Amino acid sequence: MAGKTLYDKLWEMHEVKRRDDGSSLIYIDRHILHEVTSPQAFAGLRLAGRKPWRIDTNIATPDHNVPTTKTERDGGIEAIADNVSRIQVQTLDDNCGEYGILQFKMNDIRQGIVHVIGPEQGATLPGMTVVCGDSHTSTHGAFGALAHGIGTSEVEHVLATQCLVAKKMQNMQVRVEGKIPAGVTAKDIVLAIIGKIGTAGGNGHAVEFAGSAIRELSMEGRMTVCNMSIEAGARVGMVAVDQKTIDYVEGRPYSPKGADWDAAVAAWQDLVSDDDAHFDTIVEMRAEDIIPQVSWGTSPEMVLPVDANVPDPAQEADPVKRDSITRALKYMGLQANQAITDIKLDRVFIGSCTNSRIEDLRAAAAVAKGRKVASNVIQALVVP
Repeated sequence: MAGKTLYDKLWEMHEVKRRDDGSSLIYIDRHILHEVTSPQAFAGLRLAGRKPWRIDTNIATPDHNVPTTKTERDGGIEAIADNVSRIQVQTLDDNCGEYGILQFKMNDIRQGIVHVIGPEQGATLPGMTVVCGDSHTSTHGAFGALAHGIGTSEVEHVLATQCLVAKKMQNMQVRVEGKIPAGVTAKDIVLAIIGKIGTAGGNGHAVEFAGSAIRELSMEGRMTVCNMSIEAGARVGMVAVDQKTIDYVEGRPYSPKGADWDAAVAAWQDLVSDDDAHFDTIVEMRAEDIIPQVSWGTSPEMVLPVDANVPDPAQEADPVKRDSITRALKYMGLQANQAITDIKLDRVFIGSCTNSRIEDLRAAAAVAKGRKVASNVIQALVVP
């Protein structure tokens, strides 16, 4: 019998029932809620006369509509200037209060981006199934977890039943071997992957990122790679558990303690793909071939090394791709064959759910130290 992939193992661990139509009922270990996709879900529960089934598996935080200005933050929810944002944050607060769901409120020191707080707090653990009403929930797969985004109706379903109906995906392995060159980051690696396989390359697959270069990454770097599985067309991205994973999780507020910790670590050792596991698709790359990447167009697959030139649509044989390049050049205000290094930046945003962790901000600070924002940059923002 062939070995199992990490995805196979996680799926089997959580499969409650296999249905006649080929779908399965999957148990969910951790449900992370935020203010945008949860209000309708809670309303649906009330209309059906239901309550959340397992309160302790849910963690909530306001995220997408939290203001970044000091005046609004200091003033609390009532001070949020945008009416829709204020209502959504208040509604999350009300719903969590009504049902007793743990919430890291707007001015709680633990509040943050939904894909960051789970790992920070130890609420995301190896072997878990993790869902959230946000597509980039795949971030949590960096911990050897099966994690993906869900829609609002599915948020309601998980709240009510702690389960989700899903069909098993195919297995894809992306292997990046070799030593990561100086100046190349996890974001460069995943952009290079997307540049190779395209934004539809991962469709219908759960992607496991493997190889010596992936193992070399910090946990924050692995989160970045898994986060952008979505831009590669996949719903799920993951990395096998190793000592880095365990070291990161140990001692976090919601991590197991004492004998429970020892038992968990022993169980987590199996959260790797077997040597003889079958992957439906395998993609291989060399880390030494990757240099810093720049997304020049209107799609994540429109990415090039920083020392390259913007493509010329006249050189593209595929008429669909040629038209796409032409439209992207027009939208971006770029010229065919223009050097990437000649593109002037108008605005700089440091943050996002892909690169908002302290490691990312320190890297940006190291570049900015002793310098000023360039005169051609209209605005530079940092949002942790």
